[in-house]
Amino acid sequence: MDSSEEPRAGESTRAVRHEPWPRPADAPPGPTTSQVTLRVNASPHTVEVDHRATLLDLLRERLVLTGSKKGCDHGQCGACTVLVDGRRVNSCLLLAVTLDGAAIVTVEGLADLAGEDGDLHPLQRAFLDRDAFQCGYCTPGQLCSAVGMLEEAKAGAPSLVTDPRQALGGPVRLTGEEIRERMSGNLCRCGAYPHIVEAVRDVIA
Repeated sequence: MDSSEEPRAGESTRAVRHEPWPRPADAPPGPTTSQVTLRVNASPHTVEVDHRATLLDLLRERLVLTGSKKGCDHGQCGACTVLVDGRRVNSCLLLAVTLDGAAIVTVEGLADLAGEDGDLHPLQRAFLDRDAFQCGYCTPGQLCSAVGMLEEAKAGAPSLVTDPRQALGGPVRLTGEEIRERMSGNLCRCGAYPHIVEAVRDVIA
């Protein structure tokens, strides 16, 4: 079954099955692949993955979800950021085989989180309105990171710059300084940082 035949969210709960990953010629003796089932953008996928494959490679090469970008491949730039079970992660650092049963949201699935069918996620709209990107290469990671960051702040997770006098456990007020600190793991080589901060502030206003 190719990607055009995959069930849309809400249409089917049957897992999409994919052909096994080709066994590498330099693979050591013994099993080098395992079957995992992931829920990606609300659709289940059952995939045979090489034990050395990262989540980023699985998303891009097997599921053809190319929104998440491979930038540094060392977890330093944030271009590959996705949400795993609601938390933002660098998908280039996670082995896909460790994520059996996980729920994953990529930039392609953010619109579904907004509620209205066919609408953009509020952050996607804000990025457009604020011109918060130039080349766009980092934008998918910036968007996924911002969505995860908003949930972290709502849950009361402090950052390095959070006022220690603020009661823990309650929502953290997202000042410009808080947003910049919390988004500091996502690099923008074009330097659109001020507009990115404005876009995030628009959503929380």
